[in-house]
Order: sequence, then structure tokens, then C-alpha cells
Amino acid sequence: MIKLMMFSSLILITCITSTKVLYRFGVPMLLIFIILGMLFGSDGVVGIYFDNYKFANELCSIGLVFIMFYGGFGTNWGIAKKVATPSILMSSLGVIITAGLVGLFCHLALNMTLLDGLLIGSVVASTDAASVFAILRAQKLNLKGSLASFLEIESGSNDPIAYMMTFIVLTMIKNGDTFNINSIFSIIFNQIVFGILVGFLFAKITVYILKRWHFEIEGFYTIFVMSVAILSYSFSSYIGGNGYLSVYISGIIIGNSKIPHKKSMFNFFDGISWTMQIILFFILGLLSFPSKLSLVSGISVSISIFMILFARPLAVFIILAPFKFTLKEKIFISFVGLRGAASVVFSIFVVTYGVDIDYDIFHLIFFIALLSVSLQGSLIPKLASCLDLVAIDESASVLKTFTDYTGEINTDLLEVNITKDSPWINKSIIDANIPEEILIVMIKRDNKILVPKGNTFIKENDILVLSGNNIEDIINNK
Repeated sequence: MIKLMMFSSLILITCITSTKVLYRFGVPMLLIFIILGMLFGSDGVVGIYFDNYKFANELCSIGLVFIMFYGGFGTNWGIAKKVATPSILMSSLGVIITAGLVGLFCHLALNMTLLDGLLIGSVVASTDAASVFAILRAQKLNLKGSLASFLEIESGSNDPIAYMMTFIVLTMIKNGDTFNINSIFSIIFNQIVFGILVGFLFAKITVYILKRWHFEIEGFYTIFVMSVAILSYSFSSYIGGNGYLSVYISGIIIGNSKIPHKKSMFNFFDGISWTMQIILFFILGLLSFPSKLSLVSGISVSISIFMILFARPLAVFIILAPFKFTLKEKIFISFVGLRGAASVVFSIFVVTYGVDIDYDIFHLIFFIALLSVSLQGSLIPKLASCLDLVAIDESASVLKTFTDYTGEINTDLLEVNITKDSPWINKSIIDANIPEEILIVMIKRDNKILVPKGNTFIKENDILVLSGNNIEDIINNK
């Protein structure tokens, strides 16, 4: 155990420190983790033999839970909701179109059975949130308009759809002639309805408890939310729902609610998410056998080219036609369809599901993800610059799509007298629906100065000292 702990720590340190050197040369951060895993793996320099797909599937599934929860928790819904409709269409209908086109391509051009082709299409149909936003945030790539918000919602919410399609196709392959159309509708209904309901209910209950209960130790708030995220995924999966959909919805609702100690929670989940991404990509690299990649390189490159040049662009241009996206924006969105960890994890799920497949789906998908992260990931900043989609001003900061952005500096101070007609009277600060842009610096009450807390009640004749930008305009608009 001591050796395992020491070895695991050294791997994490190596992954993190190596980014300081390689990242300067334009190597995508997540690609570094994959390559290090390959170097440590069976065909690598270190030569650790690892081919336990079942263990890798369980470990990677846990990693995806935290990555997807953090994706929802960190989403600033107030900004992202402006592009929610086209984003959700891309994350649902776009995944279906992409999977269908890739399935037909594999069937007609690569001589696979239709179901095998659809299985590959389903596994690679989703845009990988970890890859997309690791690149955007690491590069501090500030995009014009609402592109960052669009990509965040789409990449964060399409994995559940891809997982559902993968599960449906696997069930069809396993059951063969006994499978019927009613089974498909039943699976879809359970996955979507139970997934949404569980995520919504668990999140609302969590917010209610956090607002009204006081834990003696601040760290318990974070542990409580982390436990809810795990429970949301596991309970939804247990009753036949889509666990990834549940945990993503839970993240959005909890992250956009006024709860105590949210900033410390965000910092915690940010660290956990990155830890999981490092472990996940390293494990995927460790599980691969580079000597086997040459056997699937032809098929993988063919599928990759078809997706980059045809399937993804066609889905984007069809779905976004009714919306006000420019040609340059559609081209950029088409290119930023990175395949990454989620697709490889789904391929491991296929391997462990227990169906007979005539090809090495893990290394096939692994090669596609490796090519996507290295090629597309490296070219995203350059393409954005060439298409003139990079914003110069700070108001377009990519961090503003997240709830942790700190782009504005609070410069205004305003004293507000609480009268009997005030909407905030006799309410705790956390329940008073005070705009998030406003910070209560102090409360003057009966010639005393109170330090405001979330559970502090606002009383008549209180004087609130507020800090923020354009406070009067914000209050008047409310």
C-alpha cells in the first residue's frame, strides 16, 4: 500500500510538472496526460502491464461523475441560458445525427454491420467537455459573442445522450432478434425522464437543506454536496435513469443557487475535477497498447476525417440554420467537436458489457480521441484567431461562462435604508433574492456594526452598506 501511494503521488506530480514544460510548445494539456500514461504502460518505457478493463471502467465512471457535476456546478446559467436552446439541440439532436452518419459511413464504406457502425457512431458522437474547456480555460481563449457559453452547454450536456445511444445499441446487439421497438422507447423514456427527475429533485432538496441547516464544520458543506452528486448518479442508474444526466442537472441547479460557502465548494470541485481528468486520461493511456494502434489506424483515421469534414459540420449547419450564428461561428463550432475521455470511457463500457464485437473498439476509439485532442486541440486557438473570433476586451472572458468569474472590480458603495416596504425585510441574506452582483459589506443596526452572514436576518431600520458596479441600476431593474 505504501508503494502504491508513493507511486500514485509521483505520477500526479509528474503529470502536473510536465505541463509546465510541454505546454509552452503548444501541446494540449490533456494530451500530455495520455502520453505519460502510454509511457508508463505495457509498451512504454516503464512497462506497467495493465489490461483490467473492468477496474478502468469503474474508476473512469467515477471520474466522469465529478467532471460532469463540476461542469454543471460551474455553469453561469444567467449567461448560458441565452444560447440554451441551440446548445441543447446540438447536444441531443446533434449527437443523434452525428452517430447516424458515422454509423452509415462505417457500414457502407468500411464494410461493418449497421449495428456495429451505429455502436461506433454512438460512442464517438459526443463532444468531450473535459477536452474543450481544458483547452479554452488553459489558453484563456476569450471568444466573441456567446460562443464559449454555447460550447460549454453543448459539450457538458451531450455525454448523457451519447451514453444512452450506446446503451440502446448494445442492448439491440445483445438481444438480437428478440429486441423490439417498444424496448427502445422504454429505455429512452426511463433514461431521460428518470435522469431529469432524480437530478432535479436531489438538487432542490440539497439547496433547501443547505439554506436552512447549519453545519458546525465548514468542510461538511462540501462533503454533503459531493455525496449528493454521487447519490444522484448512482440512484438514477439504479432505477434505470441516465446517471450522467442526473448529475449534470444537479450540478447546474446547485451551482446556480444561493447557498453558503459556494466559493469554497467551487475551489474544491475545481481541484477534484482536474484530479479526475489527470487520473482518467492517464489511466486511458496506461490501458492502451501502442503496438495495437497501427492495426486500427486506417479505420480510425478514416472515421476521424469523416467526422471532422462531414458528419459534425453537417449536424451543426442543419441544427443552427434557424439561429443567428455567422458562417465563421458555425465553422468554428464544427471544428471544436473534440472526441476525448468520455468516448474512450464509453468504449471501455462496451468492452465490459459482454457482447461479441469483431474489432478492437477500445484502441479504435482511443486512436480517434488521441488524434482529435492532438490535432483539433492544437489548432483551436489558431482557427479562432484566423476566423477573427477572439475577443480582446475582458468583458468576453471565457471565465465568465463559469460561476467563479471575477472579472469585475466592485467600485461603488451605497447605503440602503431598510423600510417596512422593503422586499428584503425580515428575510435572511441568503433568502432575500439579493442580486449576485451586489455584495453586502456591513449592516448598521442600533449604532452597531454587524458582519453579514448568509443566515443574518435583515430587519426594519437596518442600513445595508452595499458594494458593486452600478448598484442603483441593478436594484431599480429588480
